[in-house]
Amino acid sequence: MNGSISKNKTLLEGVISGARDLRDMDCVVCVPYPYLGQVQSLAQGTNVAWGAQNLCANESAALTGAVSPNMLVDYGCSYVIIGHSERRMELHETDDTAAAKFNAALKVGLVPIFCMGESKEDRESDWTEYVVGRQLDSIIRRFGAELLSKAVLAYEPLWAVGTDVPATPEQAQEVHHFIRKRVARCNVDVAKNVRILYGGSLNPSNAEALFAMPDIDGGLVGRCSLDAKAFVGICSAACQVAVEA
Repeated sequence: MNGSISKNKTLLEGVISGARDLRDMDCVVCVPYPYLGQVQSLAQGTNVAWGAQNLCANESAALTGAVSPNMLVDYGCSYVIIGHSERRMELHETDDTAAAKFNAALKVGLVPIFCMGESKEDRESDWTEYVVGRQLDSIIRRFGAELLSKAVLAYEPLWAVGTDVPATPEQAQEVHHFIRKRVARCNVDVAKNVRILYGGSLNPSNAEALFAMPDIDGGLVGRCSLDAKAFVGICSAACQVAVEA
């Protein structure tokens, strides 16, 4: 729930300008529904793609206030965030809800960015793999691992989101490796190629060390996405790691 028309213009122009010469990465901005038209007009023809932060699983229905997948397509969206931790916690979205939205996004050609992550209590109780595995299995068991080839996965530990205490590269890598192994149990080829992002107090200072981990393929950026210089700095870190690889 950030942004205004005037602030968005400055932010998006900064991101588009900063990302113009960056290669070997995909840059995506996911914005609140009211600003989809604005980002479409500003980002068309650039190397910055755009998407939404949520959708309704129904193609159409008498659901006042809901936004359907096809409405996002009308605004040129390529991506949509599914199952973000804030929606799971604050709005009580379930694994079933997230899975239904995931499938609805794929049906209209949107790339779902599917979020998973454990709470501080889960980690302290050594339940990280159980929680993340359960969230991932909500997709695999319903629709099969093959559909993950059309999606992006994101690990966002709740205890790191907005806390200035990110997971260490080793902590994040451990969970990313677990996610990739979980997918590989069903489809090795999909597991090799599926992109898994890290989110949780990601910033330009820690991005390169995180992206250097073998199973971390990019970032799901929170607060730093509100600062064009910081966001582009994270994108630059991704490019640098890609070049070094």
